[in-house]
Amino acid sequence: MIPAHELAERALTAAASLDGAVAIVTGSSRADLRWARTTLTTNGESRGTELTLIGFRRTSEGTATATVSASQPEIDELGDLASELASSLSRSSPALDSCDLIELIGSVPVSPDWSDPVEHTSSAALAPLAAPLGAVFASCAADDIELFGYAEQALTTTWLATSTGVRARHAQPAARLEVTAKSHGRQRSTWWGRAGEDFTDVDLGPAEQRLRQSLNWQQRTVDVAPGRHRALLTPSAIGDLMVDLWWSASAREALQGRSVFSGPDGSTRLGNRLSERAVTLTSDPQDPRAPAADFLSVPASSDLASVFDNGMRLDRVDWVRDGVLTGLHACRRLAQDHGLPATASADSLRLVDADGHGDLDEVIARTKDALLVTCLWYNRLVDPQTLLLTGLTRDGVYLVRDGEVVAATTNFRFNDSPVAVLGRISDAGSTGRTLPREMGDYAERVAMPCVTVEDFHFSTASDAR
Repeated sequence: MIPAHELAERALTAAASLDGAVAIVTGSSRADLRWARTTLTTNGESRGTELTLIGFRRTSEGTATATVSASQPEIDELGDLASELASSLSRSSPALDSCDLIELIGSVPVSPDWSDPVEHTSSAALAPLAAPLGAVFASCAADDIELFGYAEQALTTTWLATSTGVRARHAQPAARLEVTAKSHGRQRSTWWGRAGEDFTDVDLGPAEQRLRQSLNWQQRTVDVAPGRHRALLTPSAIGDLMVDLWWSASAREALQGRSVFSGPDGSTRLGNRLSERAVTLTSDPQDPRAPAADFLSVPASSDLASVFDNGMRLDRVDWVRDGVLTGLHACRRLAQDHGLPATASADSLRLVDADGHGDLDEVIARTKDALLVTCLWYNRLVDPQTLLLTGLTRDGVYLVRDGEVVAATTNFRFNDSPVAVLGRISDAGSTGRTLPREMGDYAERVAMPCVTVEDFHFSTASDAR
């Protein structure tokens, strides 16, 4: 197969008769390992190449766009792919987000590594897990603790080429590790997860300690009635909520009155205070703990981004700064039409509380009364006007009294809004890389503190373990 950058170039050549085109080539490489009942079950490797070709057609009423894709494309297929794209374009109406494609006058932005090959990972990337995972298996098996889990190392390389001369490349590594521990005939269950770039510095000692501690906390159980309680959310749990907030921060939806960020008379809530605390929610491609691509690459337009903006430079965006809403996703056309800054997001998210300090244990130690939530599960949107979500707690909710965990309680269904949660934070820890359990498949570069939230709505009890 030809090099990926050449595939992108030839795809553009095949679509040269159109009024513009964008080619995105994605080379994916993945190695994974699974285990159940403290026994390795499967491991594997996979590789793939995906080509997305986006075409544009000018009309008297505007510019239409269409997209076609192919997996493992061959050179002799590009002509047919371009013909399919042209046919689709002929039936497409002008796009509401139409805009000139990105280009720099007098300077073509070409990545210095543009012609570098696809980068691959393999099972060797999981080797650093072998000894520590084996030690944890042996230790837990001796105490009748069953372990279930998954480890994955992925490496995704993206090439973006446009008919206006943009040539950009980015290689993105991502590592994920999840462990569920069960004991006492599976009557007790807890979860721990980790995300990063790789496994070179993995240390499972603290993970095993946390899993054992959580199972021990479940020796005593108490009934707590559903209702509004002070909640201590782990970084994973608040991470899931903040990802939903991030993906809902659309200027288009806000201007159309469809969003929690809608203001009166077709305006937005930009500039409104969401929290009295100095909390800042940021996406930054240069984040030292969660770096990401610094150019926009999207196969289709959405409320968050436009295909016309492919190749747009991505810089740091503060969605919330010191408690104030300061950013909403806005493509260039929407920004131009409504006097907003054009804003697109890097694939990373960080929440910082300026007054937050300490790890989870330290925050527990200074908490008088709360329900500690390990993680969230099956989160779903109920009302976009308030960003009300519903979901379940999972694998451990614990009662905190006078700085100590004194018992476990039932799991709950919750009904609350991430925006409202920001306004009810009363304490927070230091920010670190985490794995949102529900959104971890889609949002891999997330850094969060643990947070204490007043009056979190635990609506009903749940039988979920």
